[in-house]
Amino acid sequence: MYEYVKAFHLIAIVTWFAALFYLPRLFVYHAMSEDSISKDRFCIMERKLLKGIMTPSMIVVWALGIALISMNPYLFQSGAWLHVKLTLVLILSGYHGLCAKHVKAFARGDTPKSHVYYRWFNEFPVVILIAVVILAVVKPF
Repeated sequence: MYEYVKAFHLIAIVTWFAALFYLPRLFVYHAMSEDSISKDRFCIMERKLLKGIMTPSMIVVWALGIALISMNPYLFQSGAWLHVKLTLVLILSGYHGLCAKHVKAFARGDTPKSHVYYRWFNEFPVVILIAVVILAVVKPF
């Protein structure tokens, strides 16, 4: 059973990260758009991605991650790598919340930041992904 939970945890991670990579890219295009038809279309796409894919994926990642630790409590005591990984996932969850804030701002008709900001904003989950994968695979400490 543990291996199935782990497999579905990984599937949820892939889904969550796909959305975390795509939503800020939509922000770039939305910030660059000038006509109301495009802006309205981006609002719909952003809302559906956030509520239909991104948030449910994050919930499943957390639920299955907690299930994995509860099924094997030794993991939590096996080294600092898991504690650092969980801290990074908490930070990523905060980033997720910031994405939701941007979706709401765009829906109100605000363009809170420039497209250049969103291009850099889009890179943050990449850094977290690299660190989390290295921690989970290598378990350096």
